[in-house]
Amino acid sequence: MTEKLLQYLWNFKIFSRFDFRDTEGNPIEILYSGVWNTNAGPDFLDARIRTGNIILAGPVELHIRSSDWIFHNHSRDPNYKNIILHVVFQHDIEIDELIASRVPTLELKDYINGNILRTYEKLAAGERFIPCEAVFDAAKVPVCFHEGNILKKLEQKAVEFETSLNEHKNNFEAVLFHSLAYSFGLTVNAAVFRQIAESIDFSIINKIRQHRVQLEALLFGISGWLEDPQDEQMHIWKREFDFLKVKFSIPGIAVRPKFSRLRPPNFPTVRLSQLACLYHQHQNLFSKIIRIRNPEEMSDLFNKVKASEYWDDRFNFGKISKIRYPKTVSPEFTELVILNTVLPLKYTYQRYRHEEAPDEILQLYRSLAPEKNIIVDEWKKLGLRAETALESQSLIFHYKNACEEKNCLNCSIGYNLLKES
Repeated sequence: MTEKLLQYLWNFKIFSRFDFRDTEGNPIEILYSGVWNTNAGPDFLDARIRTGNIILAGPVELHIRSSDWIFHNHSRDPNYKNIILHVVFQHDIEIDELIASRVPTLELKDYINGNILRTYEKLAAGERFIPCEAVFDAAKVPVCFHEGNILKKLEQKAVEFETSLNEHKNNFEAVLFHSLAYSFGLTVNAAVFRQIAESIDFSIINKIRQHRVQLEALLFGISGWLEDPQDEQMHIWKREFDFLKVKFSIPGIAVRPKFSRLRPPNFPTVRLSQLACLYHQHQNLFSKIIRIRNPEEMSDLFNKVKASEYWDDRFNFGKISKIRYPKTVSPEFTELVILNTVLPLKYTYQRYRHEEAPDEILQLYRSLAPEKNIIVDEWKKLGLRAETALESQSLIFHYKNACEEKNCLNCSIGYNLLKES
C-alpha cells in the first residue's frame, strides 16, 4: 500500500463495503469524498461527511498510518487546522490534537479487498494516456464530437452557476465575481480565491470599487497578509483594511493563498491585485460581458488590467525584485479566463433567453486559439490535433470526464471502437 494508491481508492470509492465506523466505533457516512488536491495542503478539499446527526464540510487528509500525521509535521502547519476527517490505512497511534479537536479517524484496512488492491495498483501504475490508446483510431471520432463535449461542459457549468445564483439571490454580478476569483487563482489557489471572494458581501465590492487601494486592502487583508506590515504601502493597506473591517463589520478571518508550485508572475499577490484592478476599471462587468458579441471585445475588457505599481518590482510583500516591469495579464491568461468563466456564465444567462445561445457560444469557442498543455499534446500524438479552443476544450473535457474515469462504455469513441471490433 502506498499513499498515492490510498488516495486513488478514496477518490474512486473502491471499497468492499461502505458501513464505515471511525476508530471509536461511531458511524460515518461519506456524502462526498472531496476534490483530489495535488498541490500543497490536505489531500482532498471540500469533502462532506455525516457523523452522528451532524454534517461536516471541509478538507480530508489521508495517511498510510496514523503516526504519519506526526512524521509529516502537520501539527505545525495551519493548512491542516480545519480538516474534518483523518483517513488512514492502519491506525497505529492516537493523535492527541485530533482527539482534542474532535476530528474522527477512519481506518480503511478492513474496507479494502486484497484482490482489488492488487488489480488497481497495476492500473494506477500503467503508463497509458487513455485506456484505449493501443487501439485508438482518430477516424473513429464521431461527427460533432467536439460540439457535443462543449455543450456537456457548458451544461455542467450552468448547473454549478445556477446553484450559486440561488444562494446569491440571482445576482449574476456577484456570481461572476466569485467565478473570476476562482479563475484568477489558477489550479493552486482557485478554491482559496473563491473562498476569499465569497467571504465578502458583493455589495461591499460595489461600494469600494472606485477606491482601488481599499479594494486591494480588502483582498490582501482577508488573505492574512497585512498582520505584520513591512513597508509604507503595507501600512496604508492595513489602515484601510482596519477601517473597512469596522465600517462593514467584516469578521476577523484569514484565508491564506498558497505560493508553492507557482511561477512568480502567478503568485497570489499579483493575481489578487490584478483582480482588484479589473473591478476598479469596470462597473457592471457582467452587463458588459452579456452585450459583447466577439472575442476581441472580450479581450479588450482585460487589456488594461495590471497589478498596482507596488508590484512592478515585487512578487511578494517587502521583497524587491531585480527586474522591474508592470504585471499585466497576458493574452494567454485572458483567454483562459474567457474560456473557463466568461463564456460558461454567458451561456448560463442566455440559454433560456435566446434560442441561438448555444450556436453563438460555440462560435466564440471556435474563434479562440487552442490551449497548449500536456493533455492536448498527448491527443496530438494519437492523431487528434486541436485547431481551435473549441477542440482543445473538448479534448480536455473528454479526457477528464471519460478517459480518466475509464468510462469507456459511455464514450462515443469507445462505442465506435467496440462496434468495429
